[in-house]
Amino acid sequence: MSDSQPQQPFQSPRSGGGGGNSNAAAAEATTLLLTGARLTDGRTVDVRLGGGQIQAVGTAGSLPAPALSRVDLTGYLLLPAPAEPHAHGDTALTADADGPVSYTPDEVQRRATEAALLQLGHGATAVRSHVRIGDVHGLGPMEAVLQARRSLRGLADLTAVAVPRLLTGVAGADGLAMLRDAVKMGASVIGGCPDLDPDPTGFLEAVLELAAEHGCPVDLHTDGDDPGRLARLAAMAGGLRPGVTIGPCGGLARLPLDAAARAADQLAAAGVRVTCLPQGDCAALERRGLRTAPVRLLRAAGVRVAAGSGALRDAGNPVGRGDPLEAAYLLASQGGLRAAEAYESVSGCAREAMGLPEVRVEAGFPAELLAVRGDRIAGVLSLAYSRIVIHRGRVVARTSAVREYCDSAVAVALDLPRQGRTESGT
Repeated sequence: MSDSQPQQPFQSPRSGGGGGNSNAAAAEATTLLLTGARLTDGRTVDVRLGGGQIQAVGTAGSLPAPALSRVDLTGYLLLPAPAEPHAHGDTALTADADGPVSYTPDEVQRRATEAALLQLGHGATAVRSHVRIGDVHGLGPMEAVLQARRSLRGLADLTAVAVPRLLTGVAGADGLAMLRDAVKMGASVIGGCPDLDPDPTGFLEAVLELAAEHGCPVDLHTDGDDPGRLARLAAMAGGLRPGVTIGPCGGLARLPLDAAARAADQLAAAGVRVTCLPQGDCAALERRGLRTAPVRLLRAAGVRVAAGSGALRDAGNPVGRGDPLEAAYLLASQGGLRAAEAYESVSGCAREAMGLPEVRVEAGFPAELLAVRGDRIAGVLSLAYSRIVIHRGRVVARTSAVREYCDSAVAVALDLPRQGRTESGT
């Protein structure tokens, strides 16, 4: 099976069973013990999960549990699971399409499901997918993504953002009506791209009014290259609950430093969050710019900055991976963040931007966890191959990488490490 096609979720008697709606309730009632896990503070612990929560964290060997519900995490670093705050499930995996891309509901559902499973394998137990509505496809893509959400229940949490193209003028009347219908269908976030509307301020007014009416969060695409437009957005969005997120804001990095700093201060004062895309832009902005938002400047001003993946092998980025750890790696290697800060941008900050509860490896927090082979954050961001993903207290995805070196005098002399099983005679 190729890398572009995730395998069906495995069923392991040691980790509590396979996926699907029929098993979700039973899985949350299962007690699972994670043994020998390393935490970021250097401790080695056992962690007991049950009812979708972390029940206890204790020193290694201090939390007995039945053998069938035990997962050995020796050699793994245990982290709060990342979340994906900016995906495009309806367009994902279309870069290699032969001919025009199909937007039939069946095809969109297949792509959205496959993309979410790929991202789950990377560790993202929650995904926010921006879905285009209107034009010739109407609400079909939204219906398909919502169906994908239902089919993924128990494996990953998928939420849909309704993304109309126009909302003002005669042409925008249909878009506004369709946006209302999308919310009624089940879209839980209102999005769009004011930059592409002839009246960006009118577009924003329409979105904020509808969001206030339905109590929905707002998540908008913007390049962020117009300081006046950002100032108006901050003035209009301030105080809206449950909140406003914008991204990817690559244009902020092209502004003069003083203008970018003023915009950052205005966004921070209004409580507007920013989602940057270190792996590249997305097709919604038609590749206006490939620079990442000035994350350090935004953070210094007090803006809460999350990092997403954006395009997953579509027109926006034909080689996009949809891997939160790669986004964190890029922020650490090129964005000037420390490794722990970079990982927080794809985990805690991403979950906060998505309105999800905080996760810590402590009793009482949600059992949304990622185990990565390694012992420190910097190391796993560099070589994050083997991963075990836990959603609602059960193992839902596992990736195992094996690295071996051929027999040689050098290998023997240096005692080079080998990952995976060692068979006799090798």
